[in-house]
Amino acid sequence: MRWTWVRSIRGKARRLGPEPTDAALLAALAWQVELGADEAISDTPVDRFAASAPTPSTPATSATPAQPRAPDGAAQARADARHGSGVPTPESPPDTHTLAESANSLAELAEAMKSWDGTPLKATAKNFVFSDGHTGSRLMVVGEAPGADEDRIGRPFVGRAGQLLDKMLAAIGQSRTDEDPAKSVYIANILPWRPPGNRTPSEQEVQSYLPFMERHIQLAKPEVIFAVGNTSVKALLNTQTGIKRLRGNWHRHPRLDLPVMPSFHPAYLLRQAQDKRLAWRDLLALRAVLDGENT
Repeated sequence: MRWTWVRSIRGKARRLGPEPTDAALLAALAWQVELGADEAISDTPVDRFAASAPTPSTPATSATPAQPRAPDGAAQARADARHGSGVPTPESPPDTHTLAESANSLAELAEAMKSWDGTPLKATAKNFVFSDGHTGSRLMVVGEAPGADEDRIGRPFVGRAGQLLDKMLAAIGQSRTDEDPAKSVYIANILPWRPPGNRTPSEQEVQSYLPFMERHIQLAKPEVIFAVGNTSVKALLNTQTGIKRLRGNWHRHPRLDLPVMPSFHPAYLLRQAQDKRLAWRDLLALRAVLDGENT
């Protein structure tokens, strides 16, 4: 690169005065770099002082008639829609409300959710994550979405956050492995697929899968819902109020008329250990209702 510049500058300098020194050439090169020149255009000097001969004008020829440009795909689709060309278009994914209501068992619901292609989450996840624990449990825990461990194994709440959840539930006498409906727990997430990078689910994704979740609750038939995390709480209660204002108080599911106790997500508690004392109060309130107290 440097040699090409020096040759070019040297060729110009010969026509301006005495032979420049190497130091002068390098200084000139440095100045051009300072001005923004960062690459050579050719390997040989270009004589910028030589007058170029005028290019003879070319007589105008008869213009070739312009050919009409074919419309692009989007424009063609809009035109077809306006004029009803009858060209078939890809079918939209089935409505999740319809799919959810058509499921008469948890197995049918899982199959409907697994086959639905309304979001790209399915393409980036490894495994479909439906539920864990025992159906028929009085208590159902509803989380947000699978994480990396859940995506790898195919079960909800199996990573560090899941281990903390198990400890929280065990502290009030509940377990996902117990077969007694009074002591067991049934667990699911709003989304069955892991969002890329463990990001927070978008509002559109949540609303798309919410009909599935509500049907899931209907088929599981819990008596009490323990909703953990902002995403699940806002979705189930149809509110924009934050978890810190909602937790610790009983709410009713607006459509299913079930008691809902909002609380912090175990993953949040792993980061904010000082709020475990608040989560413990939520668990005690949950235990009281399971023992027969009114919400």
